[in-house]
Amino acid sequence: MVSSFFIRTFVGVMANHVREIDSPKWLQQLLDWRDRNVSDKMFLLILAFLVGLLSAVAAFVLHGLINQIVALLTGRFAADSYNWLYLVYPVVGIYLTSLFVRYIVRDNISHGITRILYAISSNRSRLKAHNTWSSVIASAITIGFGGSVGAEAPIVLTGSAIGSNLGQLFRLDNKTLMTLVGCGAAGAIAGIFKAPIAGLVFTLEVLMIDLTMASLLPILVSCVTATCFTYVFSGNAVLFTFHLDSDWTVERVPACILLGVTCGLVSLYFIRTMNACEDMFARFKDKPYVKLVIGGIILSTLIFVFPSLYGEGYHSINLLLNGKTEADWNQLLDGSLFYGHPEFLILYIGMVVLTKVFATSATNGGGGCGGTFAPSLFIGCFTGFLFARLWNIHDIGVYVPEKNFALLGMAGVMSGVMHAPLTGIFLIAEITSGYNLFMPLMIVSVSAYLTINIFEPHSIYGMRLARQGKLVTHHTDHAVLTLMSLDSVIERDFQAVDPDMELGQMVHKISRSRNSVLPVTDAAGTLLGEIDILKIRHVVFRTELYHHFKAHQLMVEPAATLGDDTPMTQVMKTFERTQADWLPVLDSDNHLKGYISRKRLYNMYRKMVHDFSQE
Repeated sequence: MVSSFFIRTFVGVMANHVREIDSPKWLQQLLDWRDRNVSDKMFLLILAFLVGLLSAVAAFVLHGLINQIVALLTGRFAADSYNWLYLVYPVVGIYLTSLFVRYIVRDNISHGITRILYAISSNRSRLKAHNTWSSVIASAITIGFGGSVGAEAPIVLTGSAIGSNLGQLFRLDNKTLMTLVGCGAAGAIAGIFKAPIAGLVFTLEVLMIDLTMASLLPILVSCVTATCFTYVFSGNAVLFTFHLDSDWTVERVPACILLGVTCGLVSLYFIRTMNACEDMFARFKDKPYVKLVIGGIILSTLIFVFPSLYGEGYHSINLLLNGKTEADWNQLLDGSLFYGHPEFLILYIGMVVLTKVFATSATNGGGGCGGTFAPSLFIGCFTGFLFARLWNIHDIGVYVPEKNFALLGMAGVMSGVMHAPLTGIFLIAEITSGYNLFMPLMIVSVSAYLTINIFEPHSIYGMRLARQGKLVTHHTDHAVLTLMSLDSVIERDFQAVDPDMELGQMVHKISRSRNSVLPVTDAAGTLLGEIDILKIRHVVFRTELYHHFKAHQLMVEPAATLGDDTPMTQVMKTFERTQADWLPVLDSDNHLKGYISRKRLYNMYRKMVHDFSQE
């Protein structure tokens, strides 16, 4: 009943939001009242509070839906034998999700956190209205039916979309929109895990939101609000429980460093394999049923053999974190072909670590919806436990507690996959109250991050955008250039001339030109050359030469040309290299789209650096 109430509340809020957008008169009255009575800073804090509240509602609704679906489908499964329905449920879940996305959403909602990064860098922090609810429903279906993905990325996308759409509703500027997107992401993480510090750090490390007083207070308000309301909704229950059995000692430093290196290598395996699988599924982009068949077969088969791969896998994580005896840990084998064979526990855990990435890729590639946040926690926990078990079996120096190292492994793999060591440290410490392990958490997380950074300089969320030059970073110059839009600096009001046009006719073009360059194009608009007006002054004012010169005789090759998809960092480097005042922008067919002025570009750059750096 409580879950249903919040579902209706959430949907109602979103519906009202849509109706408000269609009420310009009412909206204008509200904006006028706000301008008269509420300062910009106070209004931003109010919006941050609302974003935190709605993010907590979204997290509660999604986890409630997932838990109810899982209980309904698997509540009567036998633990002492395999279950054939594991071969059916995941395929049904992916199929239902793909139908929902294709016929109701009609938009791509996968790669939630990457989509946020793209919105920040290339779409002025604007996310579509349907992102406030579509990912919640799609991921609930996917995960509830066994999809081996996480609910965190969909909730983060939902929270960020709530922040973005509230900002758009009140017509806030791009910088404030970016802050509200960060508030939504931070509130989502804080609400999911009841970890406000981790929510703040996640936004700084993963979304690259700069830590200034202008952004710190709203993000903190969102985190605290989301955490408090999550306690109101769900009580003191936490996703993971952990009780420290053995205090950390300095003799375990070598084991912690080696575990961190192992987690870094596992993270590299996770990222590389995930990308390879995504590329494979991308080949069938226009064949959804082929993707469904391939993804469904892979996923259902893996879950049938390794039931721990079903859904988010948090039940298995809690078994490893809270087990005290072999009988407790052997519960991992329940419902599998390995039941009753505890001697295969190590093999089972190792195989789960290797196959989890394939199950996650098959889920999303087949048409499901979910993120890699939970899979990284899952793999990290299994990796840490396996590392400690093998270490103790071979009696390598000091004994290491397997429960503790399962916890440390979660921080290590998360730090490596997300390139976010601080998030890994604070998240694991907060969600398990494992502050007594703060030192080993730091050692493992930093070691994992340094290891994977050798091979992959960007996180799994940002690597594709980084290759396109569209990833915003904490480097101010690079961030400003990334946020600048090439399309916004193109001047399209140019006076093109025909190659056979005489000088007398060109004089009329020159008189109407707003720049110092006349492009010479053919009938199709292909750039053939350009005429620098300043360099033909010696003939422009001699009327007797007007019939002696034609455009093709006066044109020269441009100093350089830019493509309409050229990154702004490359645009700036091209101006610095050529010292040109104007550079033409061409499309893929070599047709002229317009010109970029160095003066205008630099003025806009300086203004954005000033705005970006203001508190």
